Formats: sequence, structure tokens, C-alpha cells
Amino acid sequence: MTDAAIVGTGPNGLAAAVTLARAGLEVSLFESADTIGGGLRTTTLFDKDIAHDICAAVHPMAAASTFFRQFDLPARGVRLLQPGMPYAHPLPDGSATAVWRSIDRTADHLGMDGPRWARLMAPLVHRTTEVVDLLLSSQRALPRSPAAPLLLAPRVLAHSTRCTPFATERAQALLTGVAAHAVGKLPSIPSAAVALLLGHLAHSSGWPLPEGGSARIADAMAADITAHGGVIHTGHHIKDLAELSGIPLVMLDVGPRALLRMAGPRHPLPPRYRNALMSYAYGPGAAKADFLVNAPIPWTNPLIGKAGTVHLGGTRSDILRQEAATASGRPGDAPFVLVVDPAVTDPSRTSGGKRPIWAYAHVPHGDTRDPVNLIRERIEEYAPGFTDTVVSSRGLSATQYEEYNPSYVGGDISAGALTLRQSLARPTLRWDPYTTPLPGVYLCSASTPPGPSVHGMCGYLAALSALRRHHAVRTPPVLSPKEKETT
Repeated sequence: MTDAAIVGTGPNGLAAAVTLARAGLEVSLFESADTIGGGLRTTTLFDKDIAHDICAAVHPMAAASTFFRQFDLPARGVRLLQPGMPYAHPLPDGSATAVWRSIDRTADHLGMDGPRWARLMAPLVHRTTEVVDLLLSSQRALPRSPAAPLLLAPRVLAHSTRCTPFATERAQALLTGVAAHAVGKLPSIPSAAVALLLGHLAHSSGWPLPEGGSARIADAMAADITAHGGVIHTGHHIKDLAELSGIPLVMLDVGPRALLRMAGPRHPLPPRYRNALMSYAYGPGAAKADFLVNAPIPWTNPLIGKAGTVHLGGTRSDILRQEAATASGRPGDAPFVLVVDPAVTDPSRTSGGKRPIWAYAHVPHGDTRDPVNLIRERIEEYAPGFTDTVVSSRGLSATQYEEYNPSYVGGDISAGALTLRQSLARPTLRWDPYTTPLPGVYLCSASTPPGPSVHGMCGYLAALSALRRHHAVRTPPVLSPKEKETT
């Protein structure tokens, strides 16, 4: 008998299944696509020997979150490869700024802003576990230690206004590029929190890439699920909760709109809850381009070629202006772009002199433009001759991203706008944000706290809530693969 059904096999659905299976429940997973993974999918696109990450490529949270720290990917054979330079940012004048794993080296590079950078990041690095656990929580409980909120509060406020504490363009652009990962109007309290979370992780657990591609993470999670009796059904689209009748627990790794559709007339939702789901806000979109190239990106500034991730946005004022326009629905020809050349960190990703290039552009919600030329031209600004290295390319517009994953409404890969209100009411204002008014039905997608990224915490926290409520299990199950801890 199935004790729990999980709908959707993105990182949160897989994390929920791992947790429930480890607690001794019989779990069944249902995935509408032919392969598991959601944002963790890796596939070949142009060359049978070269793999491309379809969504996420770089995984700071896979090395940092509570779930993945306990799950222990390296002990399962997943090598998290660390670039010595986690991220870099070219500037319009031909110069470049970058972050190294070492705070001291980064501070030396930043000159007069170096001491300010060190004062900002070093205390967070010293308390990194507490900082991560606070920001990647349900946002409903008091932190175990007051250190993290006391460190974060003044720093978030200082970087949530247009007045920056940094004096130089290098440092200003560097941190603003990280804040832009929030995908929305800048600056804001949520974007400042994102900048501090990702920014300090570059100096602690890093911004790693899984050797061989993101799918290695999903495969490790799936292997653990099946090893504990779980069953995974691919190509099985659950359209109505009635299909899961008789199963005591249902975990939904889907967005609010999908829950509304799946509930249907047989599982009526209270009007207030239904209205709250209908009013859930979505942010700007992302458009993706994948390139197969026959040479490394010819960056004008060679420093950029050493970075695991590259932010293309220009100066701080350029980023603020463009992200505001994008959030307002005004398309531009110079969007903020993130670029990853996986082979810089993982040489196994090359074959026959060819290599994959991964790139995202921030675009207005529901944008229909093919992003290939938009992104290619943006890269060309900082790497003339890039076009000549391109062998093949493929683009996914914001609307096509929603077709790929209905949770990405309008191309919003955050599965809901990262606003201050939706940091607390995600997707609605409930004491336990994972529960729904339907008995035994839980939401565990990135539309619940703590929100987007590959951290597994939405699924993990939803599963712990279900275990407490339905099985009186108050001690989280052991997730470590070590034999001595599982016997």
C-alpha cells in the first residue's frame, strides 16, 4: 500500500520523497515528463558526447542547505567541483571584477573597498551554517541562535536601498550582480538577502558544479528513494487529485495554479484560500540559450575566463535600470545575463574540442522572444568573436519555459515573485505554509518557503510537517548514506 504520493520530481519533490521514505513510508512519485529532475535535468542537445544542463547549472545550495548537508552528495559519489573564482563581472570600460574563495584575495582585488567587503562577508562566513539555516527555513520559527539575525538585519537594510556602502564601481557592480539573482526590481530587502546569502557562500561552501551535470544530483536522490522502497513513475501526468484517492499523504511539487486545477470540483477549496492562490504574484521571466562552441569564450578581459559564473549587466546603475524595466514589462536589448562555461570547472564536459555554454537572460514576464541572438549579442559585447565559435544553439523563451514547467508561470523560474510580502505569504499566509485546507494534501514546491533554488528545503520541511501531523514523528529521519547511520 502506498503511504504517500509525490507529484512532481523536481529537487523539492525528490527531497520530500527521500525524507518520507527514510522515515519508513511507502512512497510513489509521479512525473509527467519522461525523465525526473525538473530543474536538475541534464541532456544532450547537439552532440551525443556533450551534456547541457536544461535549467540550473551551478549549485551553491547543494553544498549548503540543511537537507543536502545531511544527504551528503559527495558520500554518494556526486563530486561538487569548486571553481577557484566563483563569479566574475566584466565592466563596460574593459575592466573586470571578481570574487575568489578567499576573502583576503578578494579584498586585495577590490582595493579601497576591500576592507568593507571583508567586514560585510567575514562575519557571515564565520556563522555560515546559522545564516543558511535562517534564510532557508520556513520563516515561521524563532532561530536557534540570535547570531544570524543580528548579523543579517543591519546588512540587509544597508544593501536594500539605492545608497550603497561601497565607494568603487567594482564592488558596487559585484554585489549588485549577485542581488540580481532575485530576478526583480532592485534594490529590495529580498534581493539584499539573496546577495548576502549567495555572496558569503562564495567564500564558504562555494558555488559548485556537479561533475557531469546537474542530473547527477537528481540521480543520487532517486537512487536513495528506490533503495528505500520508493517507486518512480515517469510519463504519468496527475491531472486530478481524485486519481490519488485512498493515499493518506499527497505531496505536491507544483505551483498554486496547478493545485487549483488538480483540486477541481471533487476537492473544493475554501473561497478565501482559493482567492489567495489566484492572487499569488509572479515575477519577471527568464529566457535560456544553450550554445555548443568549439573554443572557450574569448573574453576581452582574461580574468573572466577563470570564473565559474559570469554576470553580464554593466555598472550597478545599468543593472538597477534594466532590472526595473524588465520588472515593469519593458523589454530591452541589453538584459542582465548569467553565463556559465561548465568546462572551466569540469573539464569532463568537453569532447573533441567542443564544449557547452549555458546562459540565462532576465526578460519581462511572458516574453515571447527567441533569446539566442539577444544573449549572443550580449556575450559579444564582452567577448568579441564569440559568434564565430558557435557551432549550434537553441533558445527557450519565457513562455516556452512555462511550457517546459508549468510552475514557471510567464517564465518565472522562481515560481513566484520574490517580494517582501511573498517571503512570508508563500503561497498564502498560513502558520504552516505547506499544509492546504485539503486533508493530507501538502504543497512542497518552490512556491513555499524558503522559495527558489536547488536546496530541497521546501520538500524537506513539508515532509517533516507531514510526519509530525500524520505519524507523530518529531525527530527528523537520518539522511546520511553511511551504513553505520542507517543500520
